[in-house]
Amino acid sequence: MRFSRTSKALGVAAVVAMALTACSGGTGGNNATTGDTTKVITANNTEPQNGLLPANTNEVGGGKVMDLIFTGLVSYDAKGKIVNELADSIETKDSQNYTIKIKSGETFSDGTPVTAKNFVDAWNFGAAAVNKQLNSYFFESIKGYDAVSAEGSTLTTMEGLKVVDDNTFTVELAQPESDFQLRLGYTAFYPLPESAYKDPAAFGQNPVGNGPYKLAADGWKHDVSIALVPNDKYNGPRKAKNGGVTFTIFSSPDAAYTSVQSDTLDVLDQVPPSGLQNFKTDFKDRFVNQPYAGNATMTIPSYLPEFQGEAGMMRRQAISMAIDRQQIIDKIFYGNKKIAKDFTSPVLDGYSDSIPGNDVLTFNAAKAKDLWTKANAISPWPADKVFTITSNIDGAGNKEYITAMANQIATNLGIKAELNPVSSFKEMRALVNKKALTGASRAGWQADYPSLYNFLGPLYGTGAGSNDGNYSSAAFDSKLSEGLAATSVEAGNKLFNQSQEILLKDLPVVPLWYQAVQGVWSNNVNTVEFGWNGVPLYYDITAK
Repeated sequence: MRFSRTSKALGVAAVVAMALTACSGGTGGNNATTGDTTKVITANNTEPQNGLLPANTNEVGGGKVMDLIFTGLVSYDAKGKIVNELADSIETKDSQNYTIKIKSGETFSDGTPVTAKNFVDAWNFGAAAVNKQLNSYFFESIKGYDAVSAEGSTLTTMEGLKVVDDNTFTVELAQPESDFQLRLGYTAFYPLPESAYKDPAAFGQNPVGNGPYKLAADGWKHDVSIALVPNDKYNGPRKAKNGGVTFTIFSSPDAAYTSVQSDTLDVLDQVPPSGLQNFKTDFKDRFVNQPYAGNATMTIPSYLPEFQGEAGMMRRQAISMAIDRQQIIDKIFYGNKKIAKDFTSPVLDGYSDSIPGNDVLTFNAAKAKDLWTKANAISPWPADKVFTITSNIDGAGNKEYITAMANQIATNLGIKAELNPVSSFKEMRALVNKKALTGASRAGWQADYPSLYNFLGPLYGTGAGSNDGNYSSAAFDSKLSEGLAATSVEAGNKLFNQSQEILLKDLPVVPLWYQAVQGVWSNNVNTVEFGWNGVPLYYDITAK
C-alpha cells in the first residue's frame, strides 16, 4: 500500500486487456442508503479449511469471513484504492524503515483496546516456525524473519519489530522493498487480542476480531453455515449497512444458483457453468460480469519423479500446449474468461501479455506431442501411468472443465489422463498441504493485495506458504528479490515480469485463464457491488 496514492487495479488499459465489459444489469451503484439496514443478508461460501486465525487463513472460504470480522492498518475499496482503517499514518524515508501510528480508542469486539502491541505480537506469532502458520511467508521481508521461521527454531520475535508506545510501532525490513506497503491490508497482517494466544486452536473456532462484523453466538456450524452480526465497536469506513451476513456452505454450486433464483439466497459470488449461458436473462438487472484480480492454473508438483529434470520440463510444456484453452472457455464458460498470457492478472499495474516464452501457453497439439516424445526418449513415461488432476467437485465448473482438459491431454499426447475427484475444497487442500498428490491439482489465485508480486512470491518463492508444488529456483528467487529492492513499484514490476520468463520455462503450474466474476443476487436486496478482487462488498448490501 502506498500512503495516499491509489492502486490502478482496475485501470482502463487493464480492462481493455481483459476484453470483458465490467457490466451490470443494475444501476451501477449501491442503493444501501435507501434500503433496509436491519435485515440479515445471506450469501454462499465454502467451509474454511482451518480455524479463523489471520496468519493461518490462505483460502477463499476462510478469507471471506476473516475480512469481515477483522480489519488491519488499511483496507481496499472496490477499485483497489487504499483506505485507512486503523492506521493514522505510515511513514518511511527509505522504503526499509517504517514508523506506523495507529488510531487511538479502537477496540476489539470484546471491548479490549487495539494497540501497537497487538500488531507486533500477531505478526511475530504468524512468522514463528513453532506456530506453523500457513501465511508465515508474508512476513519474510521483516528483519529477523529468517531466524524465527527456520525449521526447528524456538525464537518467537523478529528483530525488525519494535513497540514504541500504545499507538506506535516500527518496522525494519531486511532490505528496501518496493511494494511492502501494498501488503498491509492482507489478512496475515491483522492484529490479534491477547486472548488469542492462550489457546489459538480454540480461538480460531470462536475468534474475537475488530472488523465491521463479529461471529454470532454459536455462529459457525461447520459445513452448514457461518453467521456474522454487526460489530458495534467498529468505527471504520466499512460500517455494516445490514443486520448481518450469514454464509451458507453449499456442496453444489448449482444448488446455490437455484437458491438465488428462488430468492432463498441473497448473493451468489460466482455463477456455475450451468447458468453461464442464461444468467443475464435469468436475473435481468441483478447480475454483474467484470474482470478481477484472479487466475486459474494447474499445479504439477516438483516432487513427482516423472516431472523432474529435463524430461520433466518438456512434459510440463507438452501438457500446457496440449490444452485447447479457448475451446474450454467457449464450450464450458460461454466465453466469460480470457486465455492466460502470464502468471498474474491483467487488472494489475505492470501486467504484460508479451513476456518472452509465453508461446508455451498457446495450444499446439503437434508440438506438444513432439515434446512428449522427446521427454520419453530421456525418461520413459510408465505405460500404465495415468496423469491425474485432483480437484474438489463442489466448486463452480471444476468437474466439467477438468474432465474436458484431461480428455484433451489424453487425446493430444496419447496417454491416459483423468479427473481425480474429491468431495470438498477442504479435502483437496489437505491433500495439497500434505504433499500427498500423485498427479496434478486444480489451482488458482485470488489477489490478497493489488501487486504483481502477490501472484509470484507467495506461490513460487522457495518455501512460500502457498507454493503447493514445492517449486524452488535460485534464479527466480533472486529476480524476485531484485524486484522488491527496486526504488519504485514501476521499476519493481519490470523485474517481476523478468522473473516470469523463468517460470515460463519451468512451468511449476500451467496457467489456464484469467478470471472474471459473474455474480447474481436475489429480488430481496439492492444492487450488489463487487470489488477489485471479485468479492462482493457484503457490508454495503441492504435489503429492499
